[in-house]
Amino acid sequence: MNHIRIDLECTLGDIDHNIFGGFAEPVLQVVYGGIYDPDSPLADEDGLRSDVRAALERLNLSNIRFPGGNFVSGYRWMDGIGPRQERPNRHELAWNAIESNQFGTNEVIKLCRKLNIEPYLCTNCGDGDMREAADWVEYCNGISDTALVKLRREHGFEEPHKVKYWGIGNEVDGLWQIGYKTPEEYARAVTEFGKVMKRVDPDIKLIASAVSLWSGDIVERGQLMLEQAGDRIDYMALHCYVHNPENDFNKYMTLSELFEERLSAYEGLIRAVSLDSGIKHPIYITVDEWNVWKHPPRIDWFQNLEDALVIAMYLNAFIRHAYSVKIANISQIVNRRSPILTRQNSLLLQTIFYPFELYSRTCGQQALDVFWKGETFDGGEYTSIRTLDVSATLDESRKQLVVYVINRSQTEAMETTISLTAGQFAGNVQASVVNGPDIKAENTFEKPNQVGTRETTLKASGQSLTYSFEPHSVTALVCAVS
Repeated sequence: MNHIRIDLECTLGDIDHNIFGGFAEPVLQVVYGGIYDPDSPLADEDGLRSDVRAALERLNLSNIRFPGGNFVSGYRWMDGIGPRQERPNRHELAWNAIESNQFGTNEVIKLCRKLNIEPYLCTNCGDGDMREAADWVEYCNGISDTALVKLRREHGFEEPHKVKYWGIGNEVDGLWQIGYKTPEEYARAVTEFGKVMKRVDPDIKLIASAVSLWSGDIVERGQLMLEQAGDRIDYMALHCYVHNPENDFNKYMTLSELFEERLSAYEGLIRAVSLDSGIKHPIYITVDEWNVWKHPPRIDWFQNLEDALVIAMYLNAFIRHAYSVKIANISQIVNRRSPILTRQNSLLLQTIFYPFELYSRTCGQQALDVFWKGETFDGGEYTSIRTLDVSATLDESRKQLVVYVINRSQTEAMETTISLTAGQFAGNVQASVVNGPDIKAENTFEKPNQVGTRETTLKASGQSLTYSFEPHSVTALVCAVS
């Protein structure tokens, strides 16, 4: 028998809805032919596909990170502003493609405004420089009668864009990156970039590129940038991609432990250096690229049900680390290992779409410290891992508890008692279950509904309820409490 015990007053921290962000890099039809397709009969007046926009609205995104990704390390933001017919084609070196620059700064701002979400712009810290980064902040956010502000106004935007979130580079720890930087080089760069960007607009929030390659110099890299630029940095960005190359389901399901290890380690590093260096303001974590990974990256990869379970495991980890993880961006949002695949006149919702939609639409404002015990399993190097992966949130104003449970058993339903240490269940419980016929089930254009979300309503009263979690499933129990 499995048991989940919840104290509604025992919280881990406030949840920032920015953990439900997305990432849009102009590569492999993420932007062109995905989000932006002016030749499509489904395009609106700005060339944005209306069906993609509707799907993104269902995901309830909080922000979109643009434009990179590896792409940004060779990007010139001024190529992507002004009249489209005057924008230059460039040989894009990160992905060996031609970049038309038809979708740039003002286009992504329009997209975000239509979705009522925040833009998160990532600056070129590869072959770019600090003047270029500061100029971009001024173009977007400036209010004085400078040349760059006048240029924005000439482009049809009288009011500032008020872009709050700014990244300084992407994956600078990776040798594959244009303008790879050693720990010493990047610490120096982020110090100087941060200095001039915040002089242009002191209210922006700066995100430093911390770790994408989880080996080698992760401690030294983080320590140096915090020691040198800790007074300017607001967030440290981590990247995390996982996959299942050995086709070992149990091993794949233990990756929740890897997420815990990485987040906990970086939380400790930030706390230790902040204490040692006298940094008084909070420095949070962004996981601004995360997803399941298949290689080589193609737009026609179909994710399956086990991938959807891993997406939910990521989200459970972000909720359990709500006190530190304040931004997360699934990579990507359209095509190329994304929740949404497009064809010329249609789209497909992949398996991973459904857990993301479920969490983003039901998640409360406070993360709860949940106790749970029960059956266990082994996988790879990890042993005695709890079969159920659990998180919970509370919306105190609405008196609504949400319990998220991933049953990682392929074959066994898990009957579970959920009990409250104080308070009571007070009526309806909506059970939303993401599942399919088996762990390899995929949604395809020919069979688009193999995996989806089913909803039922239960009644609960008193201090406990019993629920049987289906095999290989993600479940959200939305409970009224008093």
